[in-house]
Amino acid sequence: MQQHILRIALCITAVCFFAGCSKDFLDRGALDAIPNDEFWKTEGQLKLAVNACYDYLKGKNVVDMENMGDNTVYPPMSDYLAISTGNYDFTLGTVNAEWVNQYKGIRRCNHFLENYQKATGIQQAKMNQYAGEVRFLRAFLYSYLSFFYGDIPLVTNTLNIGDDIVYGPRTPRTQVVDFILQQLDSAATELPATYAAADLGRITKGAALGWKSRVALFYGKYDVAEAAAKAVMDLNVYQLYTAGGTNSYNELFTQKGKLSAGANKETILARLYLIDVSMHNMSRECQVPDQTSRFCPTKSLVDAYLCADGMPIEKSPLYNEGAQQAYGDVFNNRDPRMTQTILAPGGSWGGKDDGDQDANPSDIFNLPKFNSDKKGCVTATGYYFTKYVQVSAVATYNKDPNDIHIMRLAEILLNYAEAREMQGKLTQADLDITINKLRDRVGMHHMIIAELGAWGMDLRTEIRRERRVELALEGQRYFDLLRWKQGSLLAADVKGMKKAFVPSYMQQYVASVPVDANGYMIVNTGRRFVDPKNYLWPIPLTQFQRNTELGQNQGWE
Repeated sequence: MQQHILRIALCITAVCFFAGCSKDFLDRGALDAIPNDEFWKTEGQLKLAVNACYDYLKGKNVVDMENMGDNTVYPPMSDYLAISTGNYDFTLGTVNAEWVNQYKGIRRCNHFLENYQKATGIQQAKMNQYAGEVRFLRAFLYSYLSFFYGDIPLVTNTLNIGDDIVYGPRTPRTQVVDFILQQLDSAATELPATYAAADLGRITKGAALGWKSRVALFYGKYDVAEAAAKAVMDLNVYQLYTAGGTNSYNELFTQKGKLSAGANKETILARLYLIDVSMHNMSRECQVPDQTSRFCPTKSLVDAYLCADGMPIEKSPLYNEGAQQAYGDVFNNRDPRMTQTILAPGGSWGGKDDGDQDANPSDIFNLPKFNSDKKGCVTATGYYFTKYVQVSAVATYNKDPNDIHIMRLAEILLNYAEAREMQGKLTQADLDITINKLRDRVGMHHMIIAELGAWGMDLRTEIRRERRVELALEGQRYFDLLRWKQGSLLAADVKGMKKAFVPSYMQQYVASVPVDANGYMIVNTGRRFVDPKNYLWPIPLTQFQRNTELGQNQGWE
């Protein structure tokens, strides 16, 4: 299955998905495709059609969207940075591209669901499976559209130019969400819990239930989110990845954690990549040797990690900012996920020259680099990621075959705990089967409700902190801030390391970088977040020009 999904582009040339072709074109006959009335007959054809729908399952783009939040920053102006800063409008390319791409995928899914039952000689269970996969993918695409734009056109059939709905108004968001959840319910009944090895990577019952949990959580349907998350847990199919011992959290995001490697039972949904067939550039972009890292961890993320005793840095006796004498001190006595996510001195390094003039270039990291001499990876904030970095893939462009994990058991456990807490039902027993399992994997102090109270810590805040650090660099932070109505955090200056920790020989390269009152570098400023405007993206100008009945979201008129 991995090869099938990765070669979708080749499959598409053999399948006609264009029901809206012009009459002149159809009269000529297709030279490189099977006409629609000759397709939809065999199981092989259906499988090709389903596989082609997988082309719209997000991949590395999931991680790229992390730059819309406050965990990472890539200072050169980009669409994601513009969205993060609030300094963009309805002409931004990404705003239109996301709209177009999701609807392209939806059209393909609609076409399949309109035609798949024409096939004969196929077991009903297999027919149901194929339909369930495509229903999930359509719900997946509609989820992102609703997250981004709110009210959207709900289209459940393939359209032709001239159809009334093409130029009609948007469907209310609540109605779209109801449709998404209903489709995920249907998919969950149609899909198997597991597949044989040959079908590795296909969408499962757990994926449908897990995605339902995510969508329900986003829209404040906490009882639905709780039930869906618990249903995934009760499948007893998924287990936290522990094959790497104390380094398992980091290892999950390397080649050892690929689904095809066999030890990963944690990932529920992933975009699979295959060496020399379909690869991405994630590892290199984190530690690109001749440019600025595309993903620079922010001070805000660094500060979010608790100390090893379970207290935040502003409370723990293990963290004394005034006593810190060097760059590496910030990593001491912290949640182990910190150094398995953010590169600490002594960690494996693929960025060639670092900022230590006394060390020869090696595969060990010492200090951050700020001089852009194209001999090593530059950081804007003073920090680098090690999560999602396969060091062996850094040297060569677009040679990273690591899976991109879209949903994993860790998120489901976090969804369950959050949904319970939002309903006022969370108990210590709930924490012990969810968050504390995540902490056990890395050897971190347990979250104990009574202890939090004694320390003056807020339970809801700590559950949200847990989600942030566990899912860092997995593309969820921006959406979490939106659903928590904490968009104002995106208006804050993006900061980096303490400037005083930059070695004297490197100070000239940060001389123009301003600092805050405590000496931390300010690497991005002039940000804004207008409530309620920035809780939704604008309807893209191109789409509005084509159909003025779409209207525009509040504040973007």
